[in-house]
Amino acid sequence: MGPILSAMKLPIPGQELVALIVAVSFAAGLNVYATVATLGLLAHSGVVMLPEKLQLLGSWWVIGASAALFGVEFFADKVPAFDLVWNALHTFIRIPVAALIAWGAASNLSPQEQMLATLLGGLVAFAAHGGKTAVRAVVTPSPEPLSNMGLSLGEDVVSIALTWLATRHPYVAGTIAAGLVLLIVLMVRWVWRALRSLFRGAAGAAGAYEYKP
Repeated sequence: MGPILSAMKLPIPGQELVALIVAVSFAAGLNVYATVATLGLLAHSGVVMLPEKLQLLGSWWVIGASAALFGVEFFADKVPAFDLVWNALHTFIRIPVAALIAWGAASNLSPQEQMLATLLGGLVAFAAHGGKTAVRAVVTPSPEPLSNMGLSLGEDVVSIALTWLATRHPYVAGTIAAGLVLLIVLMVRWVWRALRSLFRGAAGAAGAYEYKP
């Protein structure tokens, strides 16, 4: 029998399922294509057995499509300024897909519990996506592109590693993801101040170059 995802078809401890959903949802909030491709490859190679509602992820066309989109995002997400547009558009992709994965993972639960799991997945993905976008908004004005590229590459690695870890050691992966969510929540005030400072600086620069007859 494969690792923990195969056990989703059987009654498993609620804490274990919650940990797995938190970890995979956080990974999807950072990079949904990398997360889906990783899950699909693990399932197709027999390393894990996905629950019935998620077995479609192991098909080659889903793996191929998500891998191709991951390739596009790998470059698009590393271009300063354009990455902000890319991430804004993916608000409508990362969060819904994470919620759908959570819904499929909780398919053996009652409808009410499945709905709660879906909501949890969406909220965790929202936190990861929002934190990622906010940090990019602060870093993008930097005159050198290396910081932006480094952040993007780190997010790719975390997304893939966290997805794999969730299928092997869900408690560890869930704890890491929960810790990152807590960090994002604690940094919300700091990020908001940084964004306000950024916008004030931009407005001041625009006023300095305003035409005066």
